[in-house]
Amino acid sequence: MTDILVRLFIKDYTNTENAKVRTSYGVLASLVGIACNVLLFATKIIAGMMINSISVMADAFNNLSDAASSIISFIGVKLAERPADKEHPFGHGRFEYISALAVSFIILQVGFSLLQSAFQKILHPQELIFRPILVVVLVLSVLVKIWLSLFNHKLGKRIKSSVMLATAADSKNDVLVTAATIISTVIVGLTGINIDGYIGLLVSIFVMLAGVRIAKDTLEPLLGQAIERDVYKRITDMVESYEGIYGTHDLIIHNYGPSHHMATIHAEVPNTVSLELAHETIDQIERDVLEKLDIFLVIHMDPIEVNDTAVLEKKRVVLDVMKRLEPKADIHDFRVVNGEHQINLIFDLVIPYSYSKTEEQKLLSKFVEEIRQQDARYQCIITVDKSFVAEK
Repeated sequence: MTDILVRLFIKDYTNTENAKVRTSYGVLASLVGIACNVLLFATKIIAGMMINSISVMADAFNNLSDAASSIISFIGVKLAERPADKEHPFGHGRFEYISALAVSFIILQVGFSLLQSAFQKILHPQELIFRPILVVVLVLSVLVKIWLSLFNHKLGKRIKSSVMLATAADSKNDVLVTAATIISTVIVGLTGINIDGYIGLLVSIFVMLAGVRIAKDTLEPLLGQAIERDVYKRITDMVESYEGIYGTHDLIIHNYGPSHHMATIHAEVPNTVSLELAHETIDQIERDVLEKLDIFLVIHMDPIEVNDTAVLEKKRVVLDVMKRLEPKADIHDFRVVNGEHQINLIFDLVIPYSYSKTEEQKLLSKFVEEIRQQDARYQCIITVDKSFVAEK
């Protein structure tokens, strides 16, 4: 069903790197979400009023909030599609995140309102009317929500949309909520025990938790996330595949929307190559990354020693000592300045974020101590860095 809808309504649907195709996916997901959730809301609100059930009506308003979320997502997707202008040179892609944040606030508000209603129902319970048709309606609702969850998850994975994946998770939560409502209804029908208010309370908590989770998932790209390892590897492998590039480090990616990225990276080039030739290579890489990965990449050149065996041997010694002390550490921008009585080893040291300042100082002290054992003339001038790549 999902693939049929995609083929019918999205042109060039396989080209998911294209911004317009990605927008079409977002529009399709929003419209399907609006249609399904409005239908579920209308069905459940009528059923809930017929049997006077707060849990069923709470579930109905949860579906209404989902429909409102889809509307806001639709608006956000369309606004995010707007091209760059002089006030916003990096485009309007973050509108998608802002719309998702607005959705999370709506969900939280609905959940809080349902929480108040559930407490009133617990304090002042009302008689429920059991009707078998209600169970049928709720079971059908579960089936629709399962399909919506799978639908959004598949599209979200295809275009790497955090908003769609969050919507899929929200639909999965709705399945649990509706299942709880079915249990409440069946218990009333079989035993006459009214737990409607308590189930409504449970539903409201699920709704609010979904709102908090969506807000958290949306805030992360707005605040700035660590680079995913597969993205890091894809970019660095491409840059390092060019002749004359001996390594890379300090890759930083700025997210201006799910399909709008700008990145900077340091590329290591031999210090024997002419500046013009190195610059020509760098320019070519930047153009190719933009064309093939759709990432605006700015490359900083770092000249490194590749021929001086004495320098390379000192670098090997430094790296071996550091790897023995901390396997996750790495070094770059290694330089040697020889003096009559002192040899300066200058480099940047990358250590895990888990290190506290105290642990960092202990590591550096131990490292300097072991390096001085290699040669008392060694003086380490170290700049401590932290990786921008997500840790495993």
